[in-house]
Amino acid sequence: MANAAPSLNTPPPDEPRPSAWGGLTVFFDTPVKRAVVLVVLLVFMAAAPGLFGPYATVILTNALLYAILALGLNIVVGYAGLLDLGYAAFFAVGAYTVGILTKEFGWNFWATLPVAILAAACAGVIIGGPTLRLRSDYLAIVTLGFGEIVRISARNLQITGAASGISGIDQPWLFGWHIQSQTDFYYVFLVLAVIAVICSARLANSRLGRAWLYVRHDEDAAEAMGIDRVRVKLAAYIIGAIYGSIGGAFFAVNLTAISPESFSFQQSTLFLMAVVLGGMGRIPGVILGAFIVVLGPELLRDLGSLRLLIFAVGLLAIMLFRPGGVWPVRRS
Repeated sequence: MANAAPSLNTPPPDEPRPSAWGGLTVFFDTPVKRAVVLVVLLVFMAAAPGLFGPYATVILTNALLYAILALGLNIVVGYAGLLDLGYAAFFAVGAYTVGILTKEFGWNFWATLPVAILAAACAGVIIGGPTLRLRSDYLAIVTLGFGEIVRISARNLQITGAASGISGIDQPWLFGWHIQSQTDFYYVFLVLAVIAVICSARLANSRLGRAWLYVRHDEDAAEAMGIDRVRVKLAAYIIGAIYGSIGGAFFAVNLTAISPESFSFQQSTLFLMAVVLGGMGRIPGVILGAFIVVLGPELLRDLGSLRLLIFAVGLLAIMLFRPGGVWPVRRS
């Protein structure tokens, strides 16, 4: 008797189960172990500013920002299997929305967040709607072009401050707490990273997450099963764009100034590098990849001009000996 057709309640064959963690099962194979490891990590991260000092706090804040953005890109690349080379565009949408509304129109920062999210969702629809029937290299070229269009537009429009960007962005208040020091923003980004991890884990185990796995495994087979692959991929773009927009919004108020050069193609490649290097589709791997991308050059700073060369050689070695990433997916 023939096997029944698979459903969205089970993962596709030869694909990793949509577990949020997986991989290093010695640490994460039971709920108790996962809880203990996560609590230890959170306690360590909470104590990090006091342990390492102001300079390290700035670097760790940047690493947390990259982790948030990499988790958003992981939804597009790791979950849905789409290649996005213009993710910095969504990052820019959030930053410029907050910068324009707070600086030019006098809005409160918290009132600008829903607008930034809506703007990012619209940007996701604009880039995703007409192009998601494309595949492979063609999709990558279109997303690359979209990222450059956003950057060049920001560089030439008067409302975005042209090449000079926007400066003097007000830092927010929260229930009488003025978020202004580097330590303040470190804890804000830590909370955002925790929320991003929780949302990514819930998405991975949802019906939509299983649909992404099927689409990534075989688009034609998924469509034959009744999955609307265009709608599913568009959902990945919109959700990924929202992650990028929120990261950009807090990036803008953290630095109080933004310019088009902060959202270049190089930033998109660094976000993608974090996802690929850590392990596509694996939450802890993506976070680890983001920290490697940010902390690696800093730890090699004493080597002077050779640090980037040595860092690049290290990245090549990782990709040669760990092609699935530092924390690769676990095959079921």
